[in-house]
Amino acid sequence: MKAIYAGSFDPFTNGHLDILRDSCDIFEEVHLVIGINAAKKRLYAAEDMAEAIRRMLQRENITNCVVTVYDGLTAKYCAEHNISYLVRGLRNSMDYSYEENIAEVNRLINPNLNSIYLRTKHVGISSSMVRELFSYGERVDMFVPPEIYEVMRRK
Repeated sequence: MKAIYAGSFDPFTNGHLDILRDSCDIFEEVHLVIGINAAKKRLYAAEDMAEAIRRMLQRENITNCVVTVYDGLTAKYCAEHNISYLVRGLRNSMDYSYEENIAEVNRLINPNLNSIYLRTKHVGISSSMVRELFSYGERVDMFVPPEIYEVMRRK
């Protein structure tokens, strides 16, 4: 079975890593897809983030994950790659409500796509929180993998 874990990952956090590890334990193959959203301006280049995630996967010895940058609808990517499961991370009930709306739209586009939710162990971490703290010069190395922190420091 194949799954997709898609997001902007701007930046990829330890919370994302929790979800990715669990996904890779459950599924034979996981596609981590960095989505390009025209409505959002990225702080970190998607390709730089993808390369850092690939290095992190090597260090973590996660061998069943493919990292891709994709400019299109997640549901379409899943149809093109014969993926039936969309993994989404949850921190709280607000995330659940938001994700349920997205799941419904994805089902309309690709009726064969099933959304599953996994909880992160790092419930207080979000990419936007990490970006904001970092912009004020606060330490964030405890919230992101070292490979990601390296990308952030170079920016």
